[in-house]
Amino acid sequence: MTRKKILGSHVKRLLSGVSDHGRRHLNEVETDLVQTTLLLEEAVEKLTSSFMAIHQAVDARQQSINRLLAGEAPSAEESEKLTGMSGEIGQHVNTAITSMQFQDMTSQLLDRTLRRVSGLREFLTTLSEHGADIAPDSHSEEIVDRLGKVSMALAIQSLELRSMLRKSVEQRHLESGDVELF
Repeated sequence: MTRKKILGSHVKRLLSGVSDHGRRHLNEVETDLVQTTLLLEEAVEKLTSSFMAIHQAVDARQQSINRLLAGEAPSAEESEKLTGMSGEIGQHVNTAITSMQFQDMTSQLLDRTLRRVSGLREFLTTLSEHGADIAPDSHSEEIVDRLGKVSMALAIQSLELRSMLRKSVEQRHLESGDVELF
């Protein structure tokens, strides 16, 4: 193989590797951001539903509360409903708190996304640093040697980044009854 073909082969392999690495991480960044968006939408729906349920529970008992405040004695049915109100609101609050777990998952996704972007930046910085050492009048053998070194450095960085990012995002569920009102 001629020097020109060897050099061309190394440059082609390097550029292809950089492109594949960048594309792979950008696809993962996109996936993580889409997941984050879906988690936020789901959480907002659940929180809205929980807060509306709390409002409805309080509103349904407001007349009884107003009569109590006016000094009237509640009926047996009203007393039973008022007694159960705390538990009902507690359930809605627990649902709202569980829904807020999106913060943990979105934090994990955003952290992973930032690590990917940082890793890609480091990858490109390594490429730039090694490329800056190549003088325009360098001999083919020297260029091939430097390209081999940069390829090895980039391969190591890529493996380190992938192994660091392998962990999946997990939702931790709170047990019902973790929050008590009153």
